Amino acid sequence: MLNKSILQLFFCILMITVFCVSAQAVTIKIATISPEGSMWMEKMRQGANQVAKVTDNRVKFKFYPGGVMGNDKAVLRKIRINQLQGGAFMAGSLSSFFQGNQIYAQPMKFKSQEEVDYVRGHMDAYIINGLGDGGIVCFTLMGGGFAYIMSKSPITSVGDLKNRKIWVPDNDKASVDSVSSFGVSPIALPLADVRTGLQSGLIDTVGTSPVGAVVLQWHTEIKYITNIPLLYVYAVFAIDKKTFNKISPDDQKIVSGVMNQALQEIDRLNRQDNVKAIEALKKQGIEFITPSQEQMNEWMATAAKASQKMINAGDLPKAPADEIDALLEQYRKNQ
Repeated sequence: MLNKSILQLFFCILMITVFCVSAQAVTIKIATISPEGSMWMEKMRQGANQVAKVTDNRVKFKFYPGGVMGNDKAVLRKIRINQLQGGAFMAGSLSSFFQGNQIYAQPMKFKSQEEVDYVRGHMDAYIINGLGDGGIVCFTLMGGGFAYIMSKSPITSVGDLKNRKIWVPDNDKASVDSVSSFGVSPIALPLADVRTGLQSGLIDTVGTSPVGAVVLQWHTEIKYITNIPLLYVYAVFAIDKKTFNKISPDDQKIVSGVMNQALQEIDRLNRQDNVKAIEALKKQGIEFITPSQEQMNEWMATAAKASQKMINAGDLPKAPADEIDALLEQYRKNQ
């Protein structure tokens, strides 16, 4: 009788242990437009493998690269129904969770990568915390570098933009308002449709980073690049907060530590890749056009109006936008 009781107790303990282990195990399905084989995918997979190893497979990631799950809008819809639990997004796609994540999306706000680094050192936490309050857990922001105007015909002045078919990301009101301030009506398309749009003539002008143009193969469809750092762009590795909260506190620390390190490496390497991409674009015969000083003054004045329009429209919160201006003024004085 005693042996039977001991066996029953052992069986109960075993079942409780199995149940607890299975309850703690979480698989996070992540979608991204980054193609398989790219540096971004390589580093994200390395981070995911490290997380699985350190947590004894209590936390695992499964990736869907190359846009197979659709554009950012489709991915966010799948996250809402728990078909996916996260994604690597361009920042503008997450504006519905936190409007302030677009504070870097002000045209011609930064003159150099050094200025970006200085401001990011003060403001990245504002974006990360704001997205967290909106239900999105993210880690180190992945800088994409400066976006340049890339086109089939040369663009040197603001007036040259008129009658151009200019692309903006869909699901990104701030970009639409920003581009509209230059006196044009942009065409919103998902990232996955941009190359086809360039080939068909639906669009003839895009704004993206050099490495983005190469990785997404847009560079095969354009002939000119206006040599103005128009916009600083970045991406976010995001996990639905409800899913993240299912992970034990100890494992949350592991995920955060490992993925922050992986994304910091992407941030660092992407800067190098942008420099290499510029050289590759030049070697391909794409012409870099530098506007005159008079034309540059016009670009700057129009860009300032665009930023103000974004604030007035509510696309950008005024307080953090003012803080960025103050930080830039401080940095430039010190230089």
